[in-house]
Amino acid sequence: MKDNVSIPTRIESKILTVRNLQVMIDRDLAELYEVETKVLNQAVKRNIERFPQRFMFQLTVDEAESIASSRSQIVTLNKSSNKRGSNIKYLPYAFTEQGCAMLSSVLKSDIAVQVSIRIMDAFIALRHFTLSNAQMFQRLDNIEKHQLSADNKIEELFERMDKYKIDDTQGIFFQGQIFDAYAKFESFLRSAVKEIILIDNYVDLSVLERLSKKKSGVNVTIYTDTKTKLTQQDIQMFNAQYPTLTLNRTTKMHDRFLIIDGKTLYHIGASLKDLGKKCFAFETLDSTLIPILMNNL
Repeated sequence: MKDNVSIPTRIESKILTVRNLQVMIDRDLAELYEVETKVLNQAVKRNIERFPQRFMFQLTVDEAESIASSRSQIVTLNKSSNKRGSNIKYLPYAFTEQGCAMLSSVLKSDIAVQVSIRIMDAFIALRHFTLSNAQMFQRLDNIEKHQLSADNKIEELFERMDKYKIDDTQGIFFQGQIFDAYAKFESFLRSAVKEIILIDNYVDLSVLERLSKKKSGVNVTIYTDTKTKLTQQDIQMFNAQYPTLTLNRTTKMHDRFLIIDGKTLYHIGASLKDLGKKCFAFETLDSTLIPILMNNL
């Protein structure tokens, strides 16, 4: 018989979880009992009445492939076939703790009883370990759930990033789409490399907050109505952290416009402070209109 001292550790490493059950695979059991896998399964079939499904069951293709990917040489693969499912030449049998105990009664060998005892000891040791560390496993499970939640949020973020790409030339935002509207226009602002010009009669501190998302070094010029309650102190405080912003007053404009780097001209149907509160649209206008617009401010 092989070294008895090493058997328990070897056994515990071969106990798997399948269908929420702790099981051992026929190939591993045959190795421990020092018989061929075929011989073990033939003994079981001759005594099949002793092995109900709660004692023994055959793995599915997916289960066998999953185990094969994590452990070497558990199934025999026929690599010449490309058809899914047909590459599994032999689907192993899984034995529960009761099934493993029953094996000692059908395998007529000198070591069957000794190995069976050690197998039972390994199942018991593993069960005690699981119970003793249940709290730790619960924490790990919670971490996994949080990670899954985080992965879902990251996926949602990438979907939103795709949604808010700046290559749209026009669009409509309906009442209540406040976040969507702000995210879209922040993408416009962050696309600027040198300069942002905003023409909007109703600029307030919330608009300056949006403009703070610009890239460093991008200059901002605002044209707004003389009645707008935006003070020079507001501009100074903004410039102290996000230079450089210049405030100009005008009474000639009704619509809102956003000019990015002197190249892209957006016509906006709502003030930046009111985006998404009611239905509005935006569109990209011909860039040749930029100098004409600026000359009429």
